[in-house]
Amino acid sequence: MRKEKKLYVGSLFAGVGGIEWGLINASYNGRKYEIVWANEIDEYAAETYRLNFKDHPLIIGDIEKIVKPEREEDPEERKKYIKKREQILEKPIDVLVGGFPCQAFSIAGYRKGFDDKRGNVFWSIIDVINLLDERHKRKPQILFLENVKNLQGHDNGRTYKIIKSSLEELGYKVKEKVINTKDVTKLPQNRERIYIVAFLDSLAAENFTMFDNLDKYKITFSDEERIENIKRVLDLDLSKDKYEKYYYTKEKYPHYFLTEEEFQAAKEKYNKKYRVNIGEEITQEFEFYQVRRGMYVRKNQQGVCPTLTANMGTGGHNVPLIKVHDGIRKLTPAETFKLQGFPVGNGYQLPKQSDGRLYKQAGNAVSVDVIQLIGEEILKALDAAEKIQAQEEKHEIKKTAIC
Repeated sequence: MRKEKKLYVGSLFAGVGGIEWGLINASYNGRKYEIVWANEIDEYAAETYRLNFKDHPLIIGDIEKIVKPEREEDPEERKKYIKKREQILEKPIDVLVGGFPCQAFSIAGYRKGFDDKRGNVFWSIIDVINLLDERHKRKPQILFLENVKNLQGHDNGRTYKIIKSSLEELGYKVKEKVINTKDVTKLPQNRERIYIVAFLDSLAAENFTMFDNLDKYKITFSDEERIENIKRVLDLDLSKDKYEKYYYTKEKYPHYFLTEEEFQAAKEKYNKKYRVNIGEEITQEFEFYQVRRGMYVRKNQQGVCPTLTANMGTGGHNVPLIKVHDGIRKLTPAETFKLQGFPVGNGYQLPKQSDGRLYKQAGNAVSVDVIQLIGEEILKALDAAEKIQAQEEKHEIKKTAIC
């Protein structure tokens, strides 16, 4: 186990840098993380990343092609990916992180798992570990991965069993836990994700006890505190005059403001089964609502925002709505980033991209505050393991001296 105070990090599937932001904010007893490189395939997410992490080398491209450039038939493409692979392998790293693509495992997807190409990128994680070991004669000592909750139960648990056993075959001690963002942070979002932390050092693994004692990390909020948490992520000074495109009005969405008389007429003409009138149903401030499949309005019963998704704002049914002082509107892209823990306007910037692209990036991101929490617990485990190791070495020296 390296005893240096700085842990060097390589990041796969970096997106807009949620894991990076969380780890950079994490520290314990002088220990910190430093990002060595990051990889992302989506050019728009990469633009957002570069805007906020100017000092981090960002390697844009398909990681499957980067780790296996010899498969490229085009000589120029092969050269391009060989160069990218060299960037990843240039320096040894201590921590390999990644919120690897979740579509293949999501309950909202087709549940194809490893039969879906998007699920196969997990093997690129294994390839990166092996390539780093081959180049530098040591693997990353820690893995920190994130995915959707359904990963653990996919295909009756067989998918995750393969993932875990594959990491264990490389010598890692693997721990995992499904954590809900709202339970352990002040971020008011219902977001369940599985977090996987794996250590090469067994002593460090033994001292990483967070996943075994998660109840100790759970936070409860009074209604007043819940409202304060929501105020931190909502831009309540926005007005319909300047931000009209986010507001729902009868002029723009007549089918969402049906009177009983209008509904009866539409019922006969369009065989409409449900009446929706969000002006009547969205009545409380500091609550989050959804129009589900265009058929009914649902208020989140836990008083927090429902899980942000990549299809948010692009015609999908998961569009969080809120009541504000001058009407009803959907969340802005900045608010969705704030709900993930990005300090937009206070150190974190959004590029000039379409709302749809920004919504997608926010929905695909990780909750920064959860990453920071777990990142600090990893540092604590390393610190504790180092102290135990030092005590054992001291005891052994004394024992040898006596002999």
